[in-house]
Amino acid sequence: MHLRNLCNDSARCGGLIAHMVSVGQRRIILDYSRQLVTGQTMELLFDLADSVGFTQKRADMKSGIRINTTEDRAVLHHVLRMPKEYLYRENPEGASLLKAVHQVREQIRDFTDCVRSELHMGVTGKPFKNVLSIGIGGSHLGPEFVYEALRADRSAALASEGRQVRFLANVDPVDFYLCTKDLDPAETLIVIVSKTFTTAETMLNARTARDWLVSNLTRPHLGEGDVVAKHMVAVSCNTGRCVEFGISANRVFGFWDWVGGRYSVCSAVGLVPLSLHYSYEVMEQFLNGAHNMDEHFFNSPLRDNIPLILGLLGVWNSTFLGYGVRALLPYSQALRRFPAHIQQVDMESNGKRVTLDGLPLAHPSGEVNFGEPGTNGQHSFYQLMHQGRVIPADFIGFMESQHPMDLEGEAVSNHDELMSNFFAQPDALAYGKTITDLIQEGVPEELHQHMAFPGNRPSSSILMTRLDAFAVGQLLAMYEHRTAVQGFIWGINSWDQYGVEIGKVLAKQVRTQLRATRKTGASVQGFNGSTSSLLEAYLAHGKH
Repeated sequence: MHLRNLCNDSARCGGLIAHMVSVGQRRIILDYSRQLVTGQTMELLFDLADSVGFTQKRADMKSGIRINTTEDRAVLHHVLRMPKEYLYRENPEGASLLKAVHQVREQIRDFTDCVRSELHMGVTGKPFKNVLSIGIGGSHLGPEFVYEALRADRSAALASEGRQVRFLANVDPVDFYLCTKDLDPAETLIVIVSKTFTTAETMLNARTARDWLVSNLTRPHLGEGDVVAKHMVAVSCNTGRCVEFGISANRVFGFWDWVGGRYSVCSAVGLVPLSLHYSYEVMEQFLNGAHNMDEHFFNSPLRDNIPLILGLLGVWNSTFLGYGVRALLPYSQALRRFPAHIQQVDMESNGKRVTLDGLPLAHPSGEVNFGEPGTNGQHSFYQLMHQGRVIPADFIGFMESQHPMDLEGEAVSNHDELMSNFFAQPDALAYGKTITDLIQEGVPEELHQHMAFPGNRPSSSILMTRLDAFAVGQLLAMYEHRTAVQGFIWGINSWDQYGVEIGKVLAKQVRTQLRATRKTGASVQGFNGSTSSLLEAYLAHGKH
């Protein structure tokens, strides 16, 4: 079968579309007619979901069963988005969980309102105009994606006028320098995000930031404790370590072990820095959008369930058709950090080698995820997609622009120009261009093979009404649940991440060696020949 033929079957195409209508006549249209499937393929995939007990696994997730078996934890990031009055009957502890979540949310609202209204100011009496959020992985990528997504939204931009927020993740000192070089410490509030308050990179950056504040702000009447108490807050499960660091206990915003780092943007991890910047009210809309998609995922019929369909197509393309790479292509500059966040959500969750029972998988799980906003990506890697490797893709577009422009004399508005490409590229990938087409176009024969496009490249198109805080929440939850679906189908634990830890353990050994050599001149020992020679060359250089 070739998509050139499949896409000309109007009955087939009409059956491969899913719709979701929500608050304010917002629409989400998922058109997956350009995937290499027929109606029968989809029915077989829904049968596969039934055969692995998808519905029960989804119910277990919602109700708080400890589906993260290796760490003996529930997976409840969806609870972070539930409204205060929500009747969470599926979980026997639902009422107490929801009460705890909203206690933290109210703490965040009260504190961020206090900072934004200038009731809480720095030690010099200046209001806080800058927020520096220090965290890595999920503590960085999720909040940064949401920040970028809302910068051009009118409501969010108005709420953040005169403010700036920056995200410091890399332990590379260049990152700290670039984040702080033009900030006034007197106007800067620092948020340290670490579940355990022990993450090596985050804590070194936190100590560096503390030193930056203290060296610039201490006075005869102001000590280190005064500066830290006013200028630093924490998001952590470990209040004791935060207090030891110098942060007041009432400036520690908690979350729970059932919130995985890559799923934590809806917790205090994202809410604290983003509410300081955009306001709690804007972020509440973000949470409402995520909850709206949660309800769709947990309650919609399977054949209308957008995250389920996306997940089944992911399994189809990777496990059955053997495409190990996929692209996320938002035709929105505001979503420029969305592919990076979903890259972590998906690859850290589903990059596993064994089943829940510890048995080797009979097939690879997980895909390499990458992406770039259109039309930038068209001038980067689309060449490979059209004439090189087959890379299934999701195209995301919006009916309305966050910042419309329509120049007099131009054929179309700027947004229509963008969306022309959104609509054209999936067809170009699907149909390709044949030798017959080239002959009809009068292309010289010697160029035929160079200019032919095989087509048959699968993709899905997701069209949404507008990109605002509510829609950002919907998008986030949609792709979080897609990842869960694929993990359920493959029978793996999508919720642990032991692959993140192995390098950290080895890094401790290297750190010990670097310290010993620099302080006492100790020789390099205990490494293989390759690592030893590289370490010796690095240490011999002297400067660091």
